[in-house]
Amino acid sequence: MKIALINENSQASKNELIFNSLKKVCEPLGHEIYNYGMYTANDENQLTYVQVGLLAAILINSKACDFVVTGCGTGSGAMLACNSFPNVLCGLIVDPSDAYMFGQINDGNAISFPFAKGFGWGAELNLEYCFEKIFSGERGLGYPRERAIPEQRNKRILDDVKKVTHYPMIEILKNIDQDFLKQTVSGPKFQEYFFANCQDEEIANYIKELLK
Repeated sequence: MKIALINENSQASKNELIFNSLKKVCEPLGHEIYNYGMYTANDENQLTYVQVGLLAAILINSKACDFVVTGCGTGSGAMLACNSFPNVLCGLIVDPSDAYMFGQINDGNAISFPFAKGFGWGAELNLEYCFEKIFSGERGLGYPRERAIPEQRNKRILDDVKKVTHYPMIEILKNIDQDFLKQTVSGPKFQEYFFANCQDEEIANYIKELLK
């Protein structure tokens, strides 16, 4: 699985800690980790939590990654921004039980953490435990197990609803404010990681033209 880490500006100083925790847990499991930044609070390319949602949607819809790890001060803003786009299903994760149940019940493709609220002693341990619960083993098996069939049915219904209530990603890219889009995809590592992994030629070509 290709996992992308994205930090917005208010919590960018914690990028290294989050990235190291993610690598520690996920690389031994065979997952690939891509750090899309922000890397420090002083990065030239500043990302808001709204841009985090847009970037997550580009990566998921183009299949440049399979899963996005993100967050903000409370985790709520980044979660809402991610869920405003097609094919992104993001859960708010505070503790390992959230991570486990989101993976088993909702089987989403993005998680958002509160990187300020409650982020004190042992914060990196909590992250590691959460990553273990979400990325170890098979997701979508249901919790409790006797609820698996209705939960899986509801997940399929939600996916179908999102297809109706959202525009295709390429249409969003064409209609969204182009300066906003260009700033979002102008991070120092974006082109290296994105174009190497993108599987949607139309999205890739559109962004290439935008970045010229």
